[in-house]
Amino acid sequence: MLNVIMQASPGGAGVIQNFLPILLIGIIFYFLLIRPQNQRMKAHKNMLSEISRGDVIVTNGGLVGKVKKVTDDELNVDFNGTEIKVVRTMIADVRNKPAPANDTGKKKK
Repeated sequence: MLNVIMQASPGGAGVIQNFLPILLIGIIFYFLLIRPQNQRMKAHKNMLSEISRGDVIVTNGGLVGKVKKVTDDELNVDFNGTEIKVVRTMIADVRNKPAPANDTGKKKK
């Protein structure tokens, strides 16, 4: 029995066959976990860079408020009459971003 275990695999194909499952697991992890997470991070970073005055935001703590002033790394947010400074990276979501006015689509009678 020990003799069967001690025998070496014939040829060099055994090395490739040993590493193939590890390589496939790495590829699966990349496409199912790493790549989607990087895309979510990129979308969140883009959302944070596009915050402007008048946007309704949600903080990571669950507070909902309206942006009054925007600086590089902080926002002044009005939470129902109370104005508080919030660090930009602590924003979880931007809700109902106001759309720009489109006066050209109105029909005159």
